[in-house]
Amino acid sequence: MSNELENTRIVKDSMGKMEIPIGALHGAQTQRAIDNFPISGRKMPAEFIKALLLIKLNAAKANLQLKTLTDPIANAIVDACNELMEDKNLMHHFPVDVFQTGSGTSSNMNANEVIATVATKKLGDEVNPNDHVNFGQSSNDVIPTAIHVSAVLTVNGDLLPALRYLQNSILGKAEAVSEYCKTGRTHLMDAMPIRMDQSLICWADQVKNNIDQLGLVSKSLQTLALGGTAVGTGINTHPEFSSVFAENLSGNTSMSFYGASNFFPLIASQDSAVALSGQLKTTAVTLMKIANDLRWMNSGPLAGLGEITLEALQPGSSIMPGKVNPVIPEATAMVAAEVIGNDSTICLAGQSGNFELNVMLPLIAYNLLESISLLTNVSKLLADKAISTFTVNEEKLGEALHRNPILVTALNPIIGYEKAAEIAKRAYREGRPIVDIAEEDTNISREELISLLDPLKLTMGGL
Repeated sequence: MSNELENTRIVKDSMGKMEIPIGALHGAQTQRAIDNFPISGRKMPAEFIKALLLIKLNAAKANLQLKTLTDPIANAIVDACNELMEDKNLMHHFPVDVFQTGSGTSSNMNANEVIATVATKKLGDEVNPNDHVNFGQSSNDVIPTAIHVSAVLTVNGDLLPALRYLQNSILGKAEAVSEYCKTGRTHLMDAMPIRMDQSLICWADQVKNNIDQLGLVSKSLQTLALGGTAVGTGINTHPEFSSVFAENLSGNTSMSFYGASNFFPLIASQDSAVALSGQLKTTAVTLMKIANDLRWMNSGPLAGLGEITLEALQPGSSIMPGKVNPVIPEATAMVAAEVIGNDSTICLAGQSGNFELNVMLPLIAYNLLESISLLTNVSKLLADKAISTFTVNEEKLGEALHRNPILVTALNPIIGYEKAAEIAKRAYREGRPIVDIAEEDTNISREELISLLDPLKLTMGGL
């Protein structure tokens, strides 16, 4: 039935009738959510919606195999999901706000209704969003499953390749700058020399550690809640549904998924998502360190360290001509701050597992996927527009390197700490090279001092 004047049609659910736009694929429950939650204008991420469609598709296949849905209805659902996943305007059909019911029921029903509408058109007979598309499922196990599936696919398909790309870019640059030696710094103060490649290999190993840890943490998300239904008991679903679904989903993706042996913790909590968020935060901290090192090394060029020059990407000031800023490291630092903030939100949301259900699932999904996306995008930018393209200012490095009084540390085994400290303080006070002061204040020949205080040798360790 249509209301021609308002270009709407009338649909109904268990609570009564609703008006929705004539062209909308969703139904009454989705429309109630649109009306009830005009809060942020932020929709559930596309990766989450695609995961929902994958879940519905493989749930229908499982129900077909277990003969809990008829062949025509199950196949219509599968075909509808495939068609929607190819739709370039997919997100137009999923308008529900992130800030909705804490179980994500509105998003689950949004998917059920859209799929049912498309499947009904294909079949020529009614496909019901609850009785058919959602058969053997509950929002309470679907949404936790969608969080896991979307996170696993984006971490392994997007973030880990981006971090490997960043790691390889750093290692390539390290090899290219291995001939340069610079003053090391601790507490932002002059310290023993370090080769430029050693600084970069530090970054590369930090990135690798994050890659390894993300891989480990994401494995825990490959175990899925689907099959637990409302509270984890598996009411109203086939006892083999979970395992058959997981097998189908694994065959439909590049990852292995498993049905849970115990559904209760996967529905009542989001501990695995919290753990993944914690590792994303650690990755953000690593990127913040790299970004800040780059900013310090690039600072100046006259009044700062000026050890490197980052690629000039855009004018840095609307009033100071010729100024160029380290925009990619700055963007990276802001991404890191956002991810760290998202982790705080996810930690708080993870605490909202009241009895048998966590009730901040949409917020966890949104922030988790945003963090993954941000880290993915900025890692590639950092590699391409900062790491790979900076140049080393060799002359600037040399200015400080040989005058660094901390080089006297190399003489500790010969003259002792106290004598070395006296030499260093005098060198600072008089602004003279350490080799000159050491020649005057010790019995060591200048030739031997030059060898002992060679900055490049001092980067190789040992006595």
